[in-house]
Amino acid sequence: MASALFIALAPLAANALEVSIDPHADLLYRQALPLLEQADTPDDNSTLRTAMGVDPELNRQGRAMAHTLPTAVALLKKSVELGHPVAQYRLALYYTNYLPAAQIADAACPLLEASLKQGFAPPATAIATWCPPYNASPAYREALEAIPSMATLYAPYYPQPAVRLACSRSHPQGLQMQWGRQRDYQAEVYRLLGDLDPQHRQALLQKAVDINGCVAAQHRLTKR
Repeated sequence: MASALFIALAPLAANALEVSIDPHADLLYRQALPLLEQADTPDDNSTLRTAMGVDPELNRQGRAMAHTLPTAVALLKKSVELGHPVAQYRLALYYTNYLPAAQIADAACPLLEASLKQGFAPPATAIATWCPPYNASPAYREALEAIPSMATLYAPYYPQPAVRLACSRSHPQGLQMQWGRQRDYQAEVYRLLGDLDPQHRQALLQKAVDINGCVAAQHRLTKR
């Protein structure tokens, strides 16, 4: 029993992945961050609010698309060209928010998969939603299992936004993003692994609960 539990909770990759983040790519990514924050922060004093009516979400989207967001996206694309895994995720997240639904998988999934394969956890939840058949493949499971070994490399890049974090207790309004800490995304990884590994599902769900009190995992455990 103990050995089975160890297998369930340990990553298949005993050693960290060979990931090297290009310094120039990292600079481009970090230049994009304040612009992304501006695009995602409603401005109650904006004159654009009056022009676009009283809908704050419409105001946010219009201002973001017209001003800071295009510059941020251009910087992210340059960073992605150099293989930056976090920029890959943020560009994919942009696509999932602003492209028509029919176009999201083709645009976002290659970026999400490339980021996840470099051991970055946040793409895992988006892949589960948008990227079949990869989201049920052995390669997806192996990528999830390798994530714990990469925690040190990616610690400085958190918190990160997501459309929805099942392990979070927060409930954003409208199109507002949920922001997760590294441990929140680690809990999501174990929750997703529980879906892919029925034999060790209970142990994996319990691990998600232990990490951040994952409400979705706790609900499933109490239903058993």
